[in-house]
Amino acid sequence: MAPPPRHSTGKVLGILGVVAVVLVVAAVAGYQVFSRSSGGFPEARYRMSVPGELLDGTYKLTQDLSDTSGKAIVDENRSRSNVRDPKAVVGQYAGQGEQAGSALVVSGMYGRFKNSASARDDMMRGAAEAQGATVAVPARDITPAGSGITVRCQVLTSDQGGARSNVPLCAWGDDNTGATVGVVTAEDASKDPSDIDLDEVARTTLEVREEMREPIR
Repeated sequence: MAPPPRHSTGKVLGILGVVAVVLVVAAVAGYQVFSRSSGGFPEARYRMSVPGELLDGTYKLTQDLSDTSGKAIVDENRSRSNVRDPKAVVGQYAGQGEQAGSALVVSGMYGRFKNSASARDDMMRGAAEAQGATVAVPARDITPAGSGITVRCQVLTSDQGGARSNVPLCAWGDDNTGATVGVVTAEDASKDPSDIDLDEVARTTLEVREEMREPIR
């Protein structure tokens, strides 16, 4: 059997829209967990931004969708009794240099949340239930060495408009911030999903968290 054709740069960048939809749905579904929580609200100590580049310039911002796609996230959570001051961040990034043809998408929310420990579980579950998505590698917790922070990761197979691609995702959640990060590369898009290095995606997710999460001064 002949090997599958390699994705062109344009086609991989076109996957950005597919990934963004999956991530936005994941973020909205994930934060619904807070409606089942109790107790007081944590102090607002951190917020999130959408920088012009991530990972030392490896990814450049192509679209900030915080005021458009992100509005659905805020509207979904604004009236919940255990969410305070929700704001959304949704950004699409294109790879540069050696990463040209790859895409990184971040979708999440910041504010003050109760019982945030299970948010990442629900974000992965929400992504898995998105239209056109199939779980190819089940979600599991990963704590990258030296970080002390656990993220939850999985690989989805996304079938949108006749285009089928792998979408590896990881999510974090804490008292003030939470987001899902998807990284799509030409190599990962068509390989066997079980061969995708989720540990690497987890490390990338924590780097994104470090660059997007900032203290409120």
